[in-house]
Amino acid sequence: MSSRKLIESFKYALEGIEYCLKTQRNMRLHLVIAAVVVAVCVFLQISSMEFIMVIISISLVFICELINTAVEKAVDTATKEYDPVAKIAKDVAAGAVLVAAINSVAVGILILQRYL
Repeated sequence: MSSRKLIESFKYALEGIEYCLKTQRNMRLHLVIAAVVVAVCVFLQISSMEFIMVIISISLVFICELINTAVEKAVDTATKEYDPVAKIAKDVAAGAVLVAAINSVAVGILILQRYL
């Protein structure tokens, strides 16, 4: 892959993240919460391994939110009318975000409770 194509790939990926941040309230909420949690972790000087677990958990939420947005937009493009299968696709994608968020909260509680 040429360096130009690589740069374009990063540009498109960043545009996708930017779109999600601009249009998805939950993505912005996750970002604010993540920033607070990271700041608390830095302030409390948690171990490197614990910090890695927190970052992975936060990243999982962001990844799921990005995929959820992609699924929603793809489904909306495929059908303008109500379709029970389309609803299932959207609900399952949203469920992935919920599972990731619950995991992230659990990881945060388990790690930070020792420091608070």
